[in-house]
Amino acid sequence: MNFVKNREPFIQTIKERCRVCYTCVRECPVKAIRITGGQAEVMPGNCIGCGNCVKVCSQGAKQYIKSIAKVFYLLNSEHKTAALVAPSFAAEFTEADAGKFAGALRALGFDYIHEVGFGADLIARKTVELIEENPKGTFIEASCPAVTEYIKCYHPDLVQYIAPIVSPMIATARIVDELYDNKVKKVFIGPCIAKKFEAIGEEVIDEVDEVLTFQELREIFISKSIDLKDANFSEFDGPLAGKGALFPLTRGMHQSVELTESLMHGDIITADGREGFIDAIKAFESGDLDASLLELLCCKGCINGPGMATYDSPFRRRSRISKHVRNTIKTRDFEEWQNNIKKYYQLDLSRTFTSTDQRNTIVEEDEITEILKRMGKATPKEELNCGACGYESCREHAAAIISGRAEIEMCLPYTIEKLHYTVAELNNTNVMLANTREALKQSEKLASMGQLAAGIAHELNNPLGAVLMYAHLILDEIEKESQYRDDLHIIVQEADRCKNIVSGLLNFARQSKVLLTETNICEMISQTLKILKIPETINIYTDFSRKELTAEIDRDQIIQVLNNLINNAITAMNDHGEIKVSADDNETSVIIKVKDNGCGISEKNLKKIFEPFFTTKKIGQGTGLGLAVIYGIVKMHRGTITVTSNDNPEKGSTGTEFTVVIPKKREAINN
Repeated sequence: MNFVKNREPFIQTIKERCRVCYTCVRECPVKAIRITGGQAEVMPGNCIGCGNCVKVCSQGAKQYIKSIAKVFYLLNSEHKTAALVAPSFAAEFTEADAGKFAGALRALGFDYIHEVGFGADLIARKTVELIEENPKGTFIEASCPAVTEYIKCYHPDLVQYIAPIVSPMIATARIVDELYDNKVKKVFIGPCIAKKFEAIGEEVIDEVDEVLTFQELREIFISKSIDLKDANFSEFDGPLAGKGALFPLTRGMHQSVELTESLMHGDIITADGREGFIDAIKAFESGDLDASLLELLCCKGCINGPGMATYDSPFRRRSRISKHVRNTIKTRDFEEWQNNIKKYYQLDLSRTFTSTDQRNTIVEEDEITEILKRMGKATPKEELNCGACGYESCREHAAAIISGRAEIEMCLPYTIEKLHYTVAELNNTNVMLANTREALKQSEKLASMGQLAAGIAHELNNPLGAVLMYAHLILDEIEKESQYRDDLHIIVQEADRCKNIVSGLLNFARQSKVLLTETNICEMISQTLKILKIPETINIYTDFSRKELTAEIDRDQIIQVLNNLINNAITAMNDHGEIKVSADDNETSVIIKVKDNGCGISEKNLKKIFEPFFTTKKIGQGTGLGLAVIYGIVKMHRGTITVTSNDNPEKGSTGTEFTVVIPKKREAINN
């Protein structure tokens, strides 16, 4: 055979189908599944061939290597070929009786059809003889290749206790060799994937040429258009099986030789299933079991093997095996069966088992602790042991990570926590992006309006200057008693107002660079407050995190920002209230806040306050350019200005707070 365990994975993963559900990890009794890059793959040297991963994968991502092509080659060759049929066939091929099943196999080209159940009859008696000859000994029955492979790989010290007897498959192969002078190719057909493992074992290699599962056999029947219901009737070739046909059932060997499992004496112990047989072996190794024989099956009976294609319940399968054995025993010649037992009992049915230690290296405690901390499990209480990763405990998962068989992302609580953090980060990024978009829109709007304002301001500035000049001259020269003096005074007043509007437009539209100097922010704020005219009914105070807050800024422009913000706060409080001016910093920026407890700004106006000419003041009391100019100054400093406000007393204290953040260093501003 070209298939070699140590060179080629026995069970392969179809990566396109693998959904990383970790079911295969969970169901693998020896955790021979490695997760790399989010893909589950079987580690050939560690696999015991039980096929659990194939059986439980709902996506069909795990597939064992099939022998269909090789069997076809044998059937088409010049060699005679014998089919060695496992007794569990009666639980699989229920659409026809045993005779038609044998006829279908002959239709495929098999020259001989033999029941492995007879090999089981021999092995059961050899096992009883072994126990009787060694009354103080303890043996592990060796019919299940997944169990023996497990012992060889993970409990090598127990290899000496494996009964040195071949399995029913190998026993039947040796009977066929005896019958046909070693001139026949032998194909085992059964429900077990691990039999493929056994067939290439060093101790019995080449005794069975190929192994087919019942699934593979069904595929062959379909490809050859063979319907069991229409097959010709044919007998199995002798020697025929007796109660050995019960072997695929749990305790089947006991029944075949009428051994009794005594609960009181515990001399014979039976265990099955991926957890049951392992628990029994561990208990035996620790000295908790005092038995003469351990009958262990990796599956819950061979009728539940991963090579079965039927979806019938285990109880129905068991019933069909029992019925098949009852019917065949009624029709078979008991004397002939006894003669065959005596004849082939003299065959050499012995074998040896060689350990192939695959035990994981011991992982240091501090390594496990470090991995657990990385998964957010700093204390034992945080070790949930939920099993979602496929491992029974968080510590077992951590050890698998250290040995390169698992990934941290397999931990569901860790992944969920990481997902929550990522979602929060993404949400923050989206908020920042939305703010940046708003700022960009505002900048584009201001830039467009700035160009328009600059053009209008320059065009109006000169004629407006002439109007002001001549209006002032006439006002100075006209007699005080003149009836036109009041009118001239109004012209001068409104012309001055127009001049202020034009000046504001020029400030808003200016493209000048900031003139940066090292400035003490706290001193600048204090000096600005001394200059401002603040009503006595308004209390204004400062709050500085420390006195030495310095930054490279354009001092005059930032003073203009403060003036505007404080004047707006005074206006919002109707000449009574409290204003707080604070200054703080972080590693890169200084933070200036102006907070008042005035009337507040409505939610609908908050998005408009930095737009040119937008104002809530009465006509004649403001131009609506103050905050727009502030916005431009802050942006020229590569800073940000934000506002929070509440105008609804039902929601809490009313008032407004402006926050200005400006980089400390010249590099941050000029970049």
